[in-house]
Amino acid sequence: MNILAMDTSNQAMGVAVLKDGQPLGELSTNIKKNHSVRLMPAIDHLMREVNMTPTDLDKIVAAKGPGSYTGVRIGLMTAKSMAWSLGIPVTGVSSLEVLAWQGRFYDSYICPFFDARRGLVYTGLYRWKHGKLEAAAAERNIMMDDWLHELAATYQQVLFLGPDIQLHQERIRQRMGSKAFIPEVGTSHLANPVHLALAGQEKPADDTHALAPNYLRLAEAEAKWLQKQKDDTEND
Repeated sequence: MNILAMDTSNQAMGVAVLKDGQPLGELSTNIKKNHSVRLMPAIDHLMREVNMTPTDLDKIVAAKGPGSYTGVRIGLMTAKSMAWSLGIPVTGVSSLEVLAWQGRFYDSYICPFFDARRGLVYTGLYRWKHGKLEAAAAERNIMMDDWLHELAATYQQVLFLGPDIQLHQERIRQRMGSKAFIPEVGTSHLANPVHLALAGQEKPADDTHALAPNYLRLAEAEAKWLQKQKDDTEND
């Protein structure tokens, strides 16, 4: 099975090609540039490098968030459009789950997270069991302080992974103490597109048209609009 994976859900952008469970190639960048003008050229370049054409693909896997609202939409729309035009299945995978794959050799809990501003994070809790990544707690949008309080109460060792680790590592160490394990800043804190392909290869296909982003919270504009509708209704 030939799989194309793409992740534009956060600042780092990655694409990878998997053939029968083995990575043929990957391309990753971690720069502040518009994914909308870089994704398709990156896919084209990688496909040429591995000597494939889109018609050779059997499945497409995309990171479906949480993360950047615009970034998530770009990746999903590209994946869905390609899958529909090629007549092949598409599967969405949580961006947090993909990041948690970086801790596949860690024998305790894994906490992937993305900064969501104003003290909030997108996060969840995972653990590897019998060679499979399992969710130990539901993904959520939560204040980091509240989340650390909850984690500390479990009395478990936790591996923290996140591209924004430098913004939160002091708070993590203060709240978690020796229960927290934080790798040195580097590629360990960035999602790998090969892991996205591996995570999605055995997951069932999604409905191509119904596959939607997993934002974990409403965009600010949408939240304000809904609140306005609620206020208007209450004032009628």
